[in-house]
Amino acid sequence: MNNAIGIFDSGLGGLTVLRELQAMMPHEHFVYVADSKYAPYGNKDSEMVLQRSLLIAETLIQTQNIQSLVVACNTATAAAVHQLRKTLYIPVIGMEPALKPAVERSKSGIVGILATENTLQSDKFSNLLDAHQHKARILTQPCAGLVEAIEQGELHSRKTKDLLASYVLPLVDEGVDTLVLGCTHYPWFESMIRELVGDDVTIISTGKAVARQVQKQVELNSESAKGHVSFYTTGDAGQVSQLAGLLLQSNIVFQSFSPQHSEP
Repeated sequence: MNNAIGIFDSGLGGLTVLRELQAMMPHEHFVYVADSKYAPYGNKDSEMVLQRSLLIAETLIQTQNIQSLVVACNTATAAAVHQLRKTLYIPVIGMEPALKPAVERSKSGIVGILATENTLQSDKFSNLLDAHQHKARILTQPCAGLVEAIEQGELHSRKTKDLLASYVLPLVDEGVDTLVLGCTHYPWFESMIRELVGDDVTIISTGKAVARQVQKQVELNSESAKGHVSFYTTGDAGQVSQLAGLLLQSNIVFQSFSPQHSEP
């Protein structure tokens, strides 16, 4: 049996990546960690996000013997993926806002991106923006509060819907015809975003692209294997299980996860 594929996020956004991985690789074993005690990462200091990412990755390797790691969080990717790749001996796959396909698909030449403040301010995103902004007008929209809404179970509240509209509608007014979801939490809002933007705006997230990248880099199990997922959280396991169950419409049980530095 091959080792599991590790996945981590600040909370439950990475579940949108997990479902794409499971759809593409149904025979694989996955270990998902939600660092819910420190969620969201999007408004945290980059050094803190880096240290949490290294600590979680180290613990997953030690305790779960993972064969690869998916950083299912745009903020953690921006803060830590370079150092993770330098430090770890396993493949590390991160997230990147899908600007390239968005620019290629846009007919109006106006592309919008929804992301956390930390992602938009990162050097990694700045380099990505520099590579594509000469091809289209790219409008960035930081979305404070959206991740918290999901982590607090307020996905469909009036407050959340109004907040989402305040971020999305100005982009529509500017003429965007392609909208990038630059945070793994945001696909949970896709149906509400669709109601706001109508059928003429293309909505792009990165889950499928990441799943394809993982598929290329890992040693896959045989098709006779039965895949499964183990769920862990640094937060309240009962509360996180309940929220994840609501999001995925299935019975999800998270176990407690306590990342520890290895002994020198």
